Amino acid sequence: MGFGGFEKKPASAPMSDINMTPLIDVMLVLLVIFIITAPLFTHAIRLDLPKVAAAPARQLPQTISLSIDDAGHLFWNGKPATFEAVRAGFIDAGKRAEPPEVHLRAARATRYEVIAQIMGAAQQAGLERIGFVTEPPPASPSTHPAPAGAAKP
Repeated sequence: MGFGGFEKKPASAPMSDINMTPLIDVMLVLLVIFIITAPLFTHAIRLDLPKVAAAPARQLPQTISLSIDDAGHLFWNGKPATFEAVRAGFIDAGKRAEPPEVHLRAARATRYEVIAQIMGAAQQAGLERIGFVTEPPPASPSTHPAPAGAAKP
């Protein structure tokens, strides 16, 4: 910290300026270090890889679309099915090396008991990834729906 010059004035006050020279020296040393080490981080190994004419394999996640209507009827990938056929399909799918996802579409009035039985059958077969497919609500000016029985303005 500088306390002034070589002049001996009786009323001289200490200087309040920061001495920037040491800070600039440290900055320049760091700059030189980064300039030297930066090329070392971008070092790459050059390889002559073989050329193959095969198309790359596409990894698409397999899904099972299971729909349940109001009456509790089941539809496996759009085709009508019984509960036992669905259970057997889950068991077959659970034996695969990579089990598929189950997309469950249930009507609003479907009984929870039917949905719980389907989920239990899927879990017993070893299918752990179950997703519920829903539709977004219709766009409305208000963000919150009105309670049931409320009068509309």
